Amino acid sequence: MRRFDLVIRSRLVVTPEGAGPASVAVSRGRIRAVCDYDTPLAAGRETDLGHVALLPGCVDVDVAVQAPGDSVAEAYARTTRTAAEGGVTTVVVAPAPARPAITTADALATHVRAAAGNSWTHVAFLGGVTPRSTPADLADLRAAGVTGFACSLSDGGAPDLAPLDDVRLRKAMAGLAAMGVPLVVHAEDAGELSKPSGSGNSALLAARPSRAERRGLERVIAAARVTGARVHVAPFVAAECAAMLAAARSIGVAVSAQTSPHYLCLPAEQVPDDDPAYRCRPPIRSDANRGALWSALLDGSGDIVGAIGSGHRPGTGIDAIRWTLPAMWTAARRRGLDLSALARWTAAGPSVTLGLSAKGRIAVGADADLVAFDPWSIQEVPHADPSPYAGRTLHGRVEATWVRGRVLPREAARRNLSPARHGGLLLPAAR
Repeated sequence: MRRFDLVIRSRLVVTPEGAGPASVAVSRGRIRAVCDYDTPLAAGRETDLGHVALLPGCVDVDVAVQAPGDSVAEAYARTTRTAAEGGVTTVVVAPAPARPAITTADALATHVRAAAGNSWTHVAFLGGVTPRSTPADLADLRAAGVTGFACSLSDGGAPDLAPLDDVRLRKAMAGLAAMGVPLVVHAEDAGELSKPSGSGNSALLAARPSRAERRGLERVIAAARVTGARVHVAPFVAAECAAMLAAARSIGVAVSAQTSPHYLCLPAEQVPDDDPAYRCRPPIRSDANRGALWSALLDGSGDIVGAIGSGHRPGTGIDAIRWTLPAMWTAARRRGLDLSALARWTAAGPSVTLGLSAKGRIAVGADADLVAFDPWSIQEVPHADPSPYAGRTLHGRVEATWVRGRVLPREAARRNLSPARHGGLLLPAAR
């Protein structure tokens, strides 16, 4: 009988074919077999989760790892550790805000070195496109290992990703189309934004109306149609623009979109005006928009919104990477949805968008990036938590996370461990 490194059994394993009892066999970091729950399998280690579900690890696209004042090394250690505790096994790093911004191959090398010795998860990188970027700059970044690129039409990556005008946007898209890599776009149009009249969340909402996203999406779709580039809008918030995305996809424009839990779970009417934990760009919108955004997510065709990312921006926006699964499950279960939908949004969808073929699914040949998630558990988010979920009751709890078949230490057990001593879990450019 073949002997595996690890076998994990669960009464609820979420695979591309559906959810049900199964056993997952792992060797050398990859899934080698998915069998019936009670299939005899020889292994060095075996874990039976019982009724705790086994999900594919989340792939979180466009994550800012650094808070202001953090060194790049400590930023990777903190953010990836928190991500892993929340069931994220691949972090796709935004080029900005970061120090240095990932706009050159030299800057990328700095991040790779820092991530390599400090990361608990796989890490992939997006290269930044600025008005000063040349075709040679983009080619160098791609050769150095970026998985895709990112740009902004306003201040989505301020101050390091200055807004692109239409000429530079199309030029960048043409180059990336030739490389066959996607462009992640913050699509609020700078011309439709105004300076907030105050410091509160309501002033931010008034200064960043949904028409800024509509105008930005018009520009993005027009450029993608001409160049043939693959474009991913992150984050997509203004639900009134859903029909634009669907129409673009229907005529062959390769545009996709992701949103974030806070846009789906937290209506503007319930946002404390003076609480910075809720402050993000685009801002959290109305309850009506939230409902329409759910309709776009549940469209079923995959033509509108097919992925969810945390939108993690510590120190400058939402800081909630560890709560994506519980927050989304809390909202999804109220709508009668199952864990297959949760895995599709947080794992399969993002991995397909970035061409990370070994990620985001429980299937033979895929990386053994796995999450034990208890959908029946209820937890209260600590009141001191920096996220907008502080003090809230959420359904679902991440019980364990495996990266390439290695279980990550939980909070109490990891105090004397570093990522390097734990086993070198980093893939500097997951591809």
